[in-house]
Amino acid sequence: MEKITNFWKDFWNDEEGLETIEVLLILAVLVAIALLFKERITKWANNLFDNIDEQLPGE
Repeated sequence: MEKITNFWKDFWNDEEGLETIEVLLILAVLVAIALLFKERITKWANNLFDNIDEQLPGE
């Protein structure tokens, strides 16, 4: 019984892998925000590239 108790105490106190979960949660939030503002981001990017294209010398 003591082995099981020690196992669960060690498991509970183990912080290995916690950073991975934090990074995954941050990425999930960023993806959700990107999906919510997809249309605005697309318009902004298109305007940015259009402005760059107009400022380039050439044809």
